[in-house]
Amino acid sequence: MGSLRNGVRRSETYILAVDVGSTSIRCHVYDPAAQIKGFSSKPIKILYPKPGWVEVNPDALFEQFVAVVKEAVDESGLHMKQMAALGISTQRATFVTWDKKTGRPFHNFICWQDLRAVDLVKSWNKSLLLWVVQKSSKILHFLTRRKRFLAASVIHFTTQHISMRLAWVFQNIKQVQDAVAEENCCFGTIDTWLLYKLTNGAVFATDYSNASTTAIFDPYQMCWSTFLANLLSVPLSIFPPVKDTSYNFGYTDESIFGAPIQIMALAADQQAAMFGECCFEPGNVKLTMGTGTFMAVNTGTRPHASVTGLYPLIGWKIGPEITFIAEGNASDTGKVIQWAQQLGLFSDVAETEKMAQEVQNTDGVYFVPSFSGLQAPINDPNACASFMGLKPSTTKSHLVRAILESIAFRNKQLYDTMLKEIDTPITSIRADGGICNNHFVMQLTTDLLLCDIEKPKRVDMSSLGAAFLAGLAIGYWGSREELKTIRSVENIFKPHAVLHHYKPTFDNWELAVRRSMHWYNKTKQE
Repeated sequence: MGSLRNGVRRSETYILAVDVGSTSIRCHVYDPAAQIKGFSSKPIKILYPKPGWVEVNPDALFEQFVAVVKEAVDESGLHMKQMAALGISTQRATFVTWDKKTGRPFHNFICWQDLRAVDLVKSWNKSLLLWVVQKSSKILHFLTRRKRFLAASVIHFTTQHISMRLAWVFQNIKQVQDAVAEENCCFGTIDTWLLYKLTNGAVFATDYSNASTTAIFDPYQMCWSTFLANLLSVPLSIFPPVKDTSYNFGYTDESIFGAPIQIMALAADQQAAMFGECCFEPGNVKLTMGTGTFMAVNTGTRPHASVTGLYPLIGWKIGPEITFIAEGNASDTGKVIQWAQQLGLFSDVAETEKMAQEVQNTDGVYFVPSFSGLQAPINDPNACASFMGLKPSTTKSHLVRAILESIAFRNKQLYDTMLKEIDTPITSIRADGGICNNHFVMQLTTDLLLCDIEKPKRVDMSSLGAAFLAGLAIGYWGSREELKTIRSVENIFKPHAVLHHYKPTFDNWELAVRRSMHWYNKTKQE
C-alpha cells in the first residue's frame, strides 16, 4: 500500500463518512477498497410543533452525530487516531440561525418539508415586485439572449426554497432580528452547523454544493446573491464563506472524539450520491428514488438555465474545477409507498412487486403522486394526490400497480424534460435509493426511457461520495479512475421491446395529472 500525503501508510488508516438524511443519520468507516469496516445508524427525531411545521433540534442532532461516529469506530475495532479524514454528507434546504458570540441556536432546524412559509410564498408569487422581476428578466433575455434571464423570467418561490423560510424567520423571530441588528447572527445549513460544532466554533463555512441548494446563492456568479438578499431583506453578513467541496475545513476539537480528525469534505447529499456513483462526465445521469425522486444530469462546467424547473446546482468544486448539475425532483416517491402501507394495501413493501405483477394492468385506475404538489416539469404546488378510474372491479393489486406505475411515469416526465432542455447527450443512467429494489418500477422506468439503467450493489451512495471526496483530498485514493474501479454494479436493466401498449396508459395518466392540478385553488383550502 502507498503512503498518504502526510507519510502515513494507507493500509493503516481509514476514511470516516457521515450521511445526515431526512430520517436517519449514518456513519461508515471505509478501508482503501471502500469496504465498510464499521457502521452505526440512529433515527433523527423529527419535531412537529404546529401543523405543517417540521423541525429538528440542532443540539440533539450534533449529539447524535458524535454518537454514530463513536459507535461506528467502536464496531470497526479501530482507533480514532486511524481515521485519516472525515467527509460529511447532509440533507439539503434545512437550516438554522444562531448567536455568533455564544453559539446558541435561535430556533430549531427548519426542515425542507416545513410549510410555515406557505402564505409568504403565495404572497410573493402574486406580488407586483416579482412580476416586475419576471418582466425585466424577459426584456433582458430579449436584449442579451442569455438563458439565465429567461430562467429568471419564470421564477416562482416554493416552500422548499430556504429563501422563503428564512424570510419568515426574519419576520417572526425577534431574537434573530435583534441579533442581525447587532451583527451577531450566523446562518447555516446542516453542514455548516456541524462544522461549527465539531471545531468548537472555530470554523464557519459551507461548500458550493450545499450553498447552491439554498436558492440564495447565484451559481452563475458563484457567490451569495446580493439581488435576492436585498429582495428578501436578508443581510449577506449572516451567510458563511463558501469553500470547495473537497477542502481542508480544519480538525475536529480533540475533546469530542479523543483525537483530532481532519474534516476534508462537505457535500449536499444528492451531489454526494452522484459522486459516489462516479457520475464524473457530462451526460451522466443519477436517478435516486428514496423519500423523493431526484434525477440529476452532469452538465459539465456551465450551469443550465431552465424554464421548466430543472434547478442549476453545483455538483462539486475541487480546486479550479467546477462541475454543475441540472436536477428535477418528485417529492413524494417513498412517502406514497409508506402511505399505501399505512392504509393497509400491503403489510410488507417487498410484496408490492408481486402484487403489481398479479394483474395485467391497472383496470383503468390511475394514481397521481402529489402529497406535496407536483414539481418539474408541471410545477403546481396546488395539485392533489388522487386515484382516478376506480370501479367495483378494482382490487388492492390494481391500486398498488397504479401507484408503482405513477413513480415510473414521473421518472419519464423528468427524463423527457432533460432531453428537451439539456444540450449534452445522455451517456448513462445510474439509479440508487430504496425504490430501486423494486424490479417492477425499475423495469418499467427502463422501458419508458428506452435506455439501460445501472443499479449499484451498495446502498450507501451519499456516504460513499462524501468518503470519496474526503479521500481524494488527502491522497487516500489517487484518482477518479481508481474510484471507478471500486464502484460495483449489481444489475443492468435493459429495455424490452418498445412497449407501445403503454403509450395510451401514459397519456391517460397525464390526463389524470391535469385533472388533479390547481385543486387547492379550486377548493380554497390551504
